[in-house]
Amino acid sequence: MTSAELGAHIDVDPKTVDRWIANGRVPHRSNRQRVAAALAQDEVYLWPDAYGDSYVSAASRAEVVTVYPNRGSIPASLWHSLFDNAIESIDILAFAASFIHDSLPDVDEVLIAKARTGVRVRLAFGDPDSDAVRIRGVEEGIGESLAERCRLTWKYLDPILREPEISVRAHSSTLYCSIFRFDNDLLANHHLFGAPANHSAVLHVRRLTGGRHFDSHTASFERVWQLAYARAREAQRPAH
Repeated sequence: MTSAELGAHIDVDPKTVDRWIANGRVPHRSNRQRVAAALAQDEVYLWPDAYGDSYVSAASRAEVVTVYPNRGSIPASLWHSLFDNAIESIDILAFAASFIHDSLPDVDEVLIAKARTGVRVRLAFGDPDSDAVRIRGVEEGIGESLAERCRLTWKYLDPILREPEISVRAHSSTLYCSIFRFDNDLLANHHLFGAPANHSAVLHVRRLTGGRHFDSHTASFERVWQLAYARAREAQRPAH
């Protein structure tokens, strides 16, 4: 997008746009908001110097909608709402997360329907034969049970693996946090050493301009996603 195109889009003289770029001038907030919307970027990403530490701290606190003491205390209605209302993206990172299929028996159909309407769906689950899964099973005191739960999840995923609109990958990363992202809402189930994930607290985070929680969790998802590999129904193959 040229300076002239951006200026016309936000009703600002192109020379003003050039000054923002060449001289590093920070636009007024109303213009920052319009530029961010036009470029589909976050204001903080475009002008990090415009936001001081106090603003970032306040925005980060405001991002936290609520904290659940454990995963079982999340209302089933919230899971249904998050899946049903997603219109842009659904990202899930976990080892097994078999509770999703247990508590939402039609989740495969929902994900397939969402993907076919244009929602980006990315699912990353643990490779049951990986060292990461084996070690976590030992640390949680459940041994091979975690690997078996991962295998069960992959069996549950059979209909999804045949769906070309959905991206599914297996990962062998150390998992510090299970992440469930639905558009601008995110549930972060952090893992505590020696305790199953479902016994640990869950943060419900909603993305706000200037906040750090949402972006830091999604960045973590992206790092694992890049290391994970696509898993076909019959065989595993490296992702390109």
